Amino acid sequence: MKSVYTASSFVKEIFTHGYPKLFTMVENLIDRVSRDTEVKGVLPAISSEGKDQMVAAIDIFQTAYLAQCLSRLSDYVNNVFPMASISSRGIIPSKDQISKIVLRIQEEIEVVKLHGHLMLLVLHEIRKVLMLLAERAEYQVSTGSESKQVTGSATAAQIKNFALCQHLQEIHTRLSATASSLPAVAADVLSSPLSVIYGVACESVTTLFQAMLERLESCILQMHTQDFSGHGMDAGMDNNASAYMDELQKSTIHFRNEFLSKLLPSSSASRSETICTQLVRRMASRVLIFFIRHAALVRPLSESGKLRMARDMAELELAVGQNLFPVEQLGAPYRALRAFRPVIFLETSQLAGSPLLQDLPPSIILHHLYSRGPDELQSPMQRNKLTPLQYSLWLDSQGEDQIWKGIKATLDDYEMKVRARGDKEYSPVYLLMLQIGSSLADSASSQ
Repeated sequence: MKSVYTASSFVKEIFTHGYPKLFTMVENLIDRVSRDTEVKGVLPAISSEGKDQMVAAIDIFQTAYLAQCLSRLSDYVNNVFPMASISSRGIIPSKDQISKIVLRIQEEIEVVKLHGHLMLLVLHEIRKVLMLLAERAEYQVSTGSESKQVTGSATAAQIKNFALCQHLQEIHTRLSATASSLPAVAADVLSSPLSVIYGVACESVTTLFQAMLERLESCILQMHTQDFSGHGMDAGMDNNASAYMDELQKSTIHFRNEFLSKLLPSSSASRSETICTQLVRRMASRVLIFFIRHAALVRPLSESGKLRMARDMAELELAVGQNLFPVEQLGAPYRALRAFRPVIFLETSQLAGSPLLQDLPPSIILHHLYSRGPDELQSPMQRNKLTPLQYSLWLDSQGEDQIWKGIKATLDDYEMKVRARGDKEYSPVYLLMLQIGSSLADSASSQ
């Protein structure tokens, strides 16, 4: 076979291109000879060693076939994702080109689908092609300041990243479906490169979503510059949204019009959750939790201030639901927002037995209770002289049990102050906070 391979380019081309058929013929020949010569008490006409030798005789065509498979697919990827110069970074493949990449890979798999060993060998070549594709696509992702701006219209760099994300997700979705129809050992070969492609797709838009979230968080942080301590009916009857909430609403509308409308699938599109759907869901959930966290930190909070805060919560729910993600589908963050609104109007004596507390993290309730306590009961933020942003960053890095330890330190300080002046009565807020915190500590120790 080696001499034939070397001597005749015609035979070489025919046998290489048609190797799957050649492999099938050899397999069928071996099976038929073994079956037709099977006689009890007689050695088989072809030993296992002989079978291996017959298959090995055509290995040279197998090697050439695999090389051609890799070359065919790699050439197409190189044409679709060129890397010749810096200027080529602006070239984005069309949907048709992406579809052809997928179809060509699927065709290569289909040809060898019935040949287990050969299919695995081909899949390993396809694995190399997918890694090449991921590398070339990653090179195309824009990472400069233009890709992160969120105050103006979508830039050319952002639109390019949007297209890359959608193209890579299309490849991941369709080839994952193809892999799912293969035996597990074969699907595993494609698992890693498909994960890499998915990661590049995420990378192309993650920085934009992070920038949008940071903008919304900065709006919420402005809550601490507002006055929620006002007294009288005027403050409570004002139907206008707070200035920070007005900015947040404008930002969400801008994000919807300029970015999300280009990234999210239409309602008539596939029901499967896309990368961008997951990212916007995560962003919307974070905005709700971030708002509740900082609303709980507001101090002092008068009755009119509570009305204003409740109005801001309603405006937030509307802004997020209309422009980011349906709030009723956000689960725990949405339930927490809906629970916190009535909680701020409950009397302190009603809080301990309220079922609303079940939908709120203990730290939210504990932080809110500071607004009901005496001035000498300082919050951890006040005690450590932190800004709302600094304290919020610390909260992000801690679990509920660690947050409680920080709160407990302030309660201990308050207790010492009361004892130092000879008083024996403590604020009801202090006692309730101890009760909530001790139950939190008990549950943590039992885990």
